[in-house]
Amino acid sequence: MACPGFSPYGLAMDYRRLGSSGLKVSELSFGSWVTFNTQLDTDLAGNCMEAAWDAGVNFFDNAEAYDAGKSETIMGEVFAQVDWPRNQYVVSTKFFFGIDDGPNTKMTLNRKYLGQAIEGSLGRLGLDFVDIAYCHRCDPDTPMEEIVWAMHDMVERGQATYWGTSMWMASELREAHAVADRLGLRKPITEQSEYSLLRRTMVEEEYAPLYEEIGLGNTIWSPLASGLLTGKYLDGVPDDSRLALAEYDWLSEALQIEENMAKVRNLVPIADDLGCSMAQLAIAWCLKNPNVSTVITGASRPSQVTENMAALEVVERLDDATMARIEEAVA
Repeated sequence: MACPGFSPYGLAMDYRRLGSSGLKVSELSFGSWVTFNTQLDTDLAGNCMEAAWDAGVNFFDNAEAYDAGKSETIMGEVFAQVDWPRNQYVVSTKFFFGIDDGPNTKMTLNRKYLGQAIEGSLGRLGLDFVDIAYCHRCDPDTPMEEIVWAMHDMVERGQATYWGTSMWMASELREAHAVADRLGLRKPITEQSEYSLLRRTMVEEEYAPLYEEIGLGNTIWSPLASGLLTGKYLDGVPDDSRLALAEYDWLSEALQIEENMAKVRNLVPIADDLGCSMAQLAIAWCLKNPNVSTVITGASRPSQVTENMAALEVVERLDDATMARIEEAVA
């Protein structure tokens, strides 16, 4: 399931199979949600991506909806500047929320939208294909057969190598696989779910039968609960954090719930005893789950990338006793 790689930082990066496919992704990956364009310009984004690449990261995640396509544009500009062999890195993007207003351009997965959306993303990324195209949410207004056919055709045209889903219910995943089986079409190989010490139900309970039943992979996002698990919000919201951005007021209100803050406080002494940061503890804990294919990390500066990558050293310190302490802390 894994083959080791080594970075200049001396960290051993493993590469895990993405579900039942043969594609291998670094166990820590790098995503652009929130930060690209809102906090990072092309130069700083490039510095962060290169720091991740130097640490052994081979998977870079994006989405059409991230800052209305500007995130894809910045990542594409970075790809154009670096000299990485295209066969050495994995790129993903996602479709559903759309960029342009209209009944066939937002909140849909119909064939018209998907066929045009992938062309727009490839243009912004400056790539001939993406390795994984995700359906960013499920669409109750489009028949599942139409969705599966459209994603199958996207792969057949060579615009994507694989396709997956993000935040779909288990019943929707089963339906998509049943349709693909019946029609002999390409199946989704992976989910992309929110997962952290504060968000566990979907990955640990709802999908539990699917890891073996359909060979589900999972490229999890928000391992730090949008920064809450770093502990930096225990004394308020720093001016340079994402929760200070006006467009993320909703996120600030949702995350700063006292029950969650109490759990974060309970984790502080555990991180102190391990000699690691709160962020490293939270990321390492996610990596302990064998059903997690990769943990998507984000950063607003290269030093955060370096800190996040050091979570690889913390995983081996999470023995049974420590994992029990963590469970008690967030119970």
